[in-house]
Amino acid sequence: MIPVFFSCEHATCAVPEPWRELFRGHEEAVASAEGWEPGALNLAQGFSINFRTPLAHGEVTRMLIDLEMDGDARWSRVSSPLTEVQKGKLCDRHLRPFRDAVHGKIKEALRRESFVVHVLIRVGLADEGVVHLETVDGDEVAGRLADSWAQELRSGDESMSANAVGVPSVSAVGMSLREEFGVERLAVVVLRVSQSYFLEGRPWRWPRAKKRLIESLELTIKALSPAPECSSSAGD
Repeated sequence: MIPVFFSCEHATCAVPEPWRELFRGHEEAVASAEGWEPGALNLAQGFSINFRTPLAHGEVTRMLIDLEMDGDARWSRVSSPLTEVQKGKLCDRHLRPFRDAVHGKIKEALRRESFVVHVLIRVGLADEGVVHLETVDGDEVAGRLADSWAQELRSGDESMSANAVGVPSVSAVGMSLREEFGVERLAVVVLRVSQSYFLEGRPWRWPRAKKRLIESLELTIKALSPAPECSSSAGD
C-alpha cells in the first residue's frame, strides 16, 4: 500500500518556561484558535496510529513560532518584536527539528517506494461540518487523490460535506518537499476539518467524525495503491 505520513503544526498551545513572561497578558489568546487548533493533534494521532507511521507535530503555540509559515509570517503580534538572535534560537529549537523529521521520514520512504503521500492535519474551518482537501493548483496527482478522498467521504450512509480544493500553495514544509522530491513521487494534501466537530460535536460527535475521516483515507489509499505482483511458482 502507498505509504502515508502525517504532520500537525498547530498541535498545542504550550508556552515554554523561558517565554512565559513574553506571553503575560496574552493567556486567553494563546488558549484560543489564535494560539493553536484544538482537536488537530488528536486527529493526527488517530491517523498515525491507524496507518502505523510516525507523526511529526509542533510542540509550542503558533503565537511563539508558526511552523506552517516562512519568513516574517511565522512570527505573531507577540513574537515579532523579538530580536533576530532570539528568533534564530526558536527556529533552531522548534522549526528545524520539525521540518527535518518530516523530510527524513519521506526521504527514507522514497528509498523503498516510488510514491508517498504527506497529509497535513488542520482543524479550524469556521463553517459547520465542512471538510476541505487542499492541494496545489495544477498538481494533477495530488488533485486526483484529493478528489477520490472527497468522493469517498461523500459516499454511503456516513456522508460528510467534503470538497477537494485547489490552492496557490500549501504550508512551507509542504512546498519545500514538493520542490525537492517532485510531484510525480510525492502528493501533499492539507486536510482541513470544521472546528464544530471537535468543539461542539456538530453535526457529528467527534469520535464518529474522526473514525470516518481515518477510514475514508484508508479506503482511498487502498483503491489507489497498485495491486501486489504475483510471482510465478517454480513449476510454471
